[in-house]
Amino acid sequence: MADYLVIVESPAKAKTIERYLGKKYKVRASIGHLRDLPRSQMGVDTENNYEPKYITIRGKGPILQELKKDAKKAKKIFLAADPDREGEAIAWHLAHQLGVDINSDCRVVFNEITKDAIKESFKVPRPIDMNRVDAQQARRILDRLVGYNISPILWKKVKKGLSAGRVQSVALRLIIDRENEIKAFIPEEYWSISGKFSKDGKTFEASFYGDAQKKMKLENKKQVDEVLSKMSGDEFEIANVVKKERRRNPAPPFTTSSLQQEAARKLNFRARKTMMLAQQLYEGINTGKEGIVGLITYMRTDSTRISESAKGEAVSFIETMFGKEYIATSKAKAKESANTQDAHEAVRPTSVMRPPEAMKQYLSRDQHRLYKLIWERFVASQMAPAVLDTVTADLMNGDVKFRATGSEVKFPGFMKVYIEGEDDQEEEKDRILPPLEKGERVKGSEIDPKQHFTQPPPRFSEARLVKTLEELGIGRPSTYAPTLDTIQKRGYVTLDAKRFVPTELGEIVHQAVNQYFPDIINIKFTADMEKNLDDVEDGEIEWKQVIDEFYKEFEKHVKVADEEMEKIEIKDEPAGEDCEKCGSPMVFKMGRYGKFMACSNFPDCRNTKAIIKPIGVTCPSCKEGQVVERKSKTKRIFYGCDRYPECEYVSWDKPIARPCPKCQNTLVEKRLKKGVQIQCTECDYKEDAQE
Repeated sequence: MADYLVIVESPAKAKTIERYLGKKYKVRASIGHLRDLPRSQMGVDTENNYEPKYITIRGKGPILQELKKDAKKAKKIFLAADPDREGEAIAWHLAHQLGVDINSDCRVVFNEITKDAIKESFKVPRPIDMNRVDAQQARRILDRLVGYNISPILWKKVKKGLSAGRVQSVALRLIIDRENEIKAFIPEEYWSISGKFSKDGKTFEASFYGDAQKKMKLENKKQVDEVLSKMSGDEFEIANVVKKERRRNPAPPFTTSSLQQEAARKLNFRARKTMMLAQQLYEGINTGKEGIVGLITYMRTDSTRISESAKGEAVSFIETMFGKEYIATSKAKAKESANTQDAHEAVRPTSVMRPPEAMKQYLSRDQHRLYKLIWERFVASQMAPAVLDTVTADLMNGDVKFRATGSEVKFPGFMKVYIEGEDDQEEEKDRILPPLEKGERVKGSEIDPKQHFTQPPPRFSEARLVKTLEELGIGRPSTYAPTLDTIQKRGYVTLDAKRFVPTELGEIVHQAVNQYFPDIINIKFTADMEKNLDDVEDGEIEWKQVIDEFYKEFEKHVKVADEEMEKIEIKDEPAGEDCEKCGSPMVFKMGRYGKFMACSNFPDCRNTKAIIKPIGVTCPSCKEGQVVERKSKTKRIFYGCDRYPECEYVSWDKPIARPCPKCQNTLVEKRLKKGVQIQCTECDYKEDAQE
């Protein structure tokens, strides 16, 4: 019979940990929280110092009874929930339900599920950290007070099923603010001049820079013509050559946020999928002879710190695989965010001696891709900087200066393993110049002026929104994925080409919350609240004081909103056409993904149609109709002529109103892997642009 009962959160972890600890230990899973605030009521006594009312979660009664039965037989109980605030709260709830003294050495934490880490953690059990529990209680109660006060008002005044939360409301505000920036954006014309140059049979590119004295911007064609008129012949003199050695440092190991961002960029994973796969890698994978082992450390963290033992193992691996010169020599600490808690390590492989290719046979395709990303990022973070030779050459034709830049990898360093991705632009590529010396002459050809227009700021991708929330101090590692999930499930935003677009419903909710609960969507207020929760964890402030300071003012806003907010009726507007199935008038309705057309004879007639949206472009095929935006059955946007079926013009790429400056044919916005490029449908004209 086992002497000790260990309670973890996940059944998968339970089996692995029981095998590591041996016969004296019985390991059981609580499967997350067993106790929480009731769903059917507020569950917070605002008249009695915000005392929470906790109940056993529906459906968890049998699990609790089994744990109580096992607890009676055990000499000692260890509570080994996850090593974050929520895990600490789960351990506290379990202690309360099982009669465990929270001041006894009952709490065990580990950052990785490996045999050595588990055994070491059981050598240093500790009491439950009530400061961390209180920080989690404060967050839970704050969210309950906000959600259970604002949501009923939205149900009554706008529509059933809506919600508003602290973090989700700020995320929605960021998306709507960006959309408003895009709508208000006025494009500005600018030009560039590029050319191809040759020396000793080798060609390279250079672009117009300015005159002999200064850099110049080209704002219109007149300025371009003036520059071209100053040039004579095709010979350029190399006026200056500057060669420099540049060092590029590796990115630090992953935090939760940077993992979600990079998985979105490189693997096309949504935040929710990334966290689900990371959880599986953390809890353990059956690796054959070695058995079930956790492949990565705990995946909810905002620290880039790593242990000395992990560093040592990485150094040995790098020396063996690449040589001593590839080992990082600098001891400089990676820059941490001001909001970093440093509660545990960065996300890293539990052992670099389990390379991705060796683990591939035990992992699903997506598990392997994520593990490879984490492994490579960690190994690269412990490697030497890359060294690049950069060259800048100025080419003069009279008073006109062109500039060529190039770089060549002199020593790859960490780039031999991994290069960090970037938002909204292509990864860095090397452009190698031929040997150039001051005073030499080179031949110029294909001097090509191009017209461009400035682009509005891009809509938020998941990666960019997570990064922005982190930079603003909004939310914490565990909140990003569920926040993005919630605003989509509520129908406040949709994804268009993997970018967030607010729906009409989202804008209505935002406007209501903004008018009556300005603090809830105030970025500084929300970030300061996160700081207050951190202060609770550090023992610097009492958690009920944080709640009280917030609720006294918030309660006033609730009363005003309930009394003064006008009911917003999302009426069925006439669509101006009749149903082709029954002849009844069609109306506009508001759905989860915005407006659509439906038959007013519902439910007798269930005909629906997508709203056709003109984009202000004449059909390039028939020259009579207008190009309209449509949606396919899979919700993918495409463009077609409004005279269909008479005109069968269709395009996945969005046509734009201005013609190609080269051949006067149709220009389209071509969506590439990152960003947008404007291309001609007939000639080779291309115009680089960010979305």
